[in-house]
Amino acid sequence: MEEVFGVFGDPVEHSLSPVMHNAAISALGMKARYHAFRVSREGLGDALLGACAMGFGGVNLTIPLKERALELGFLEPDALSRGIGAVNTVDFKDGIRGFNTDGVGALRALEDACGSIRGKRVVLLGAGGAARAIAFQFASVGARVLIVNRTEERGRRLAESVSSVGGDVEAFGFASLGELLDSAHVLVNATSVGMYPLVNRTIVTGDMLHPGLVVFDIVYNPLKTRLLLEAEAAGARIVTGEMMLVYQGAEAFRIWTGVMPPVDVMKRAVLDALGV
Repeated sequence: MEEVFGVFGDPVEHSLSPVMHNAAISALGMKARYHAFRVSREGLGDALLGACAMGFGGVNLTIPLKERALELGFLEPDALSRGIGAVNTVDFKDGIRGFNTDGVGALRALEDACGSIRGKRVVLLGAGGAARAIAFQFASVGARVLIVNRTEERGRRLAESVSSVGGDVEAFGFASLGELLDSAHVLVNATSVGMYPLVNRTIVTGDMLHPGLVVFDIVYNPLKTRLLLEAEAAGARIVTGEMMLVYQGAEAFRIWTGVMPPVDVMKRAVLDALGV
């Protein structure tokens, strides 16, 4: 009998998680399958209880379910997902437990490209769900995180949340962006700006960037966003967004199975699905 894994979301048809997880499952010779399930916000509790009762190996959660999971009285989140305010991975081995692997995915993707970010000044664009996960994770490894958000107050609330657990974080409005980038080591776009179909949009233009800066865009469709194209032209080093997707999935797979899956196989499956 095949073990079942899956992703819950609404919509969920666009998810690349089945592609990359099933590639890893096949490479490892496991008797399992990963599926996409359309689950509404209101139906999440029943879906998780049903998945647990039916012996699922684990599930991922995507929009709009990551925050909703924390409202369920029976789900036990770990400290990180509770701080972030979102769960993207649920494990059923010891009750129904929630985790957030988005920040780990972003950290591994970035450090693959530029090494440790401990002590580095990281300008983080955005204060939404992905930015929250990244801010908590990056601060936990000793980076100085400088949040820049259109609504400065929202960025400040995120900075206060991260600072409450010991992170070195400040928040700014867009007016400070140019000055912050002058002395930054890393720029991370954690917004959806530049995502298909609005591919000509960017918050940061090439004249604001400098050689030696590492520019990481978590958007992966297109793989090279306008931000990354402008960063290349400015002599900056770029990190494309598909690796955050791959590494967050790999960490979820490890939580469920105790096995670190073949990241290169997962990456190739994602790139093939994107037509790259």
